[in-house]
Amino acid sequence: MTRYPRDPEAPRGGVEAVSVNLARALRRLPDVDVQVVTTEPGLSVPQRDTLEGVPVHRLPHAGGPLLAEAIGPGRRRMRRYLADLGPDLVHSHDVYGLMVKGLPIPRVFTVHGFIHADTRVSGERFARLRSWLWRQNEVRGWADQPHIVSISPYVRARLLGLVASEIHDIENPVAEAFFEVERRPAPGTIFSAALVEPRKNTLGLVEAVARLVARGLDVRLRLAGAVRDPEYGRRVEERIASAGLRDRVSLLGALGSPGVREELARASVFALVSLEENAPMGIEEAMAAGVPVVTSNRCGMPYLVQDGETGFLVDPLDPEDVARRLAQVLEDEALRRSFGERGRAAAFERFHPDSVARRTREVYRRAVRRRA
Repeated sequence: MTRYPRDPEAPRGGVEAVSVNLARALRRLPDVDVQVVTTEPGLSVPQRDTLEGVPVHRLPHAGGPLLAEAIGPGRRRMRRYLADLGPDLVHSHDVYGLMVKGLPIPRVFTVHGFIHADTRVSGERFARLRSWLWRQNEVRGWADQPHIVSISPYVRARLLGLVASEIHDIENPVAEAFFEVERRPAPGTIFSAALVEPRKNTLGLVEAVARLVARGLDVRLRLAGAVRDPEYGRRVEERIASAGLRDRVSLLGALGSPGVREELARASVFALVSLEENAPMGIEEAMAAGVPVVTSNRCGMPYLVQDGETGFLVDPLDPEDVARRLAQVLEDEALRRSFGERGRAAAFERFHPDSVARRTREVYRRAVRRRA
């Protein structure tokens, strides 16, 4: 149970990318029959299709606030559908975990993020109140899960003391195609894949690039990601213009997986200076492609990047620190090569989808045995 795209090559966000990669890999295992159940706005009746050999059940999403849907009509609709489908086990992701709260069958839940924490730094109206409401429901939802998959030590640490669940450490799977990217980096090219919103700190990255240009570095920033917050997007464009960066910063919008791989092939460095993240897919995909990474020194990001070995960790609120580390990577070819090679080796060991699928299957077996 998870968010799932119509086009597997065009996932919208990390949860959809993880879901596609995991479903593909689980399907290759001989003793697993994987089926996906998701919800989708605009549907009046359930639909079923098959993507890459995986059956996908799409249920109507009534609309309205996401939390209200997850604990209200969406939960009731989902439980009825699952009763008819009759699975041996349900593996829920993200907010779908709230929909199976109390379901009397073996369950596994992957915590992809802390919606209450994301909401608190979203810059939206009533962010603190909405964050409080999310936290109350998230904590109750986590506490009900018999098995939780933690995608990062950061996630595990934040769950301790809140749940009595059995916690399994399994990192996100990255599509095999990212390990096959042929590098042809363009000098001075910085690539970032993230929504344009306050939590992703797009303005902070633009400020760092402005400092690099002021020092005389010939750099290009290529930003892939939809504008989540129109007002914030306007501020980003205004800052690009006022800093004289219009010919140096490209706003690419949302890219599918092939587009992201093409950008990684040409990038000299991948940058992500978010304020709140657990285990961002952008970093994992960059590592798989052999691209050195500069990212924030907070939340889950330090668990992905080993500072000084596969990239650099920086203070996301200090554009000068971000600029200094970006310059260090861009100006040192040997350092870029070392970071890239070490990052790719680490990614293959930690994020290859076949390895992730096998570890996930063991959790499924444990959950079913425990229930029996």
